[in-house]
Amino acid sequence: MNAVIAIEKDTGTREACKALGIPKSSLYRAMKPEQPGHPPSPRVKMKHPRALSFAEREDVLAVLDSERFQDKSPSEVYATLLDEGVYLCSITSMYQILRQNNQVKERRRQARHPHYVKPVVRAMGPNQVWSWDITKLLGPVKWIYYCLYVILDIFSRYVVGWMIAPRESAELAARLIKETCQKQGIDPGQLIIHADRGSSMTSKPVASLLMDLGVIKSHSRPHVSNDNPFSESQFKTMKYMATFQKRFGSIEDARAFSVDFFSWYNWEHHHSGIGLMVPGDVHFGRAQEITARRQEVLDRAHLAHPERFVRRKPVAPQLPESVWINPPLKVILSEGGA
Repeated sequence: MNAVIAIEKDTGTREACKALGIPKSSLYRAMKPEQPGHPPSPRVKMKHPRALSFAEREDVLAVLDSERFQDKSPSEVYATLLDEGVYLCSITSMYQILRQNNQVKERRRQARHPHYVKPVVRAMGPNQVWSWDITKLLGPVKWIYYCLYVILDIFSRYVVGWMIAPRESAELAARLIKETCQKQGIDPGQLIIHADRGSSMTSKPVASLLMDLGVIKSHSRPHVSNDNPFSESQFKTMKYMATFQKRFGSIEDARAFSVDFFSWYNWEHHHSGIGLMVPGDVHFGRAQEITARRQEVLDRAHLAHPERFVRRKPVAPQLPESVWINPPLKVILSEGGA
């Protein structure tokens, strides 16, 4: 402030404050002597004499929130009331009242969707958690398609059951699940079956069957594809195959392709998520034996040419100890740290 006082005699107060970027009000406040023992009193916002009273504002809000006007904008309410010979306040005041009550957007009672809990599922071996889904295979012409039902073991990635049908049906899905459980020898309380929230997945026939079999059901959250990642990944593998047809000439053609594909997928495809194992070997308990043989090969290679392995001895890809759908944060951090 001393700089302003020093030059204001030559240039004037306004030009001095402008040159130094200081508001005049700050200068005058600094020049005003403070009375000892009396702190400066806070500014009190004075109500404008033309402002609406509290009761008037409540009346305006009640009109805006009424069933008649709850879907209309303030300008629409203003014009309608004006045509009826009624004036409450300006459009700007209506917006101000709504803003003060956090009602600028939607004023109706909105539908509350239920809160869906994120599914957290863990498998530590085969036949503990299955994931199943349905995809459509295009037929020979438009509007004709075939439904491919697939049940996948998330630990071994082994397709334990599949079926192609001309339509999506809860009864067909229940039959496939029942036959697959019998084929795999599933005991009550042993298995969790995870699926999305399609009509067949949440149907009464499927729910009743799972209850009778003693199988625990798990469902994805709506519109969250990451909650069912293993089935989605398997379908992507299938549809990116070079032999996959954009359209199938008949349901028999689709079945013939599926027979070849699932045979390859289960018994020839080395899956990166299971230590480059074949799903069938993991599902039927041959993974440890294969890993040991692979390690012997790598040990011989290291013994013959140790100079080719600069950082460490080669280690065969390992089978994961557990497989998760939506692992907890502490699991993610521990695996990342490892």
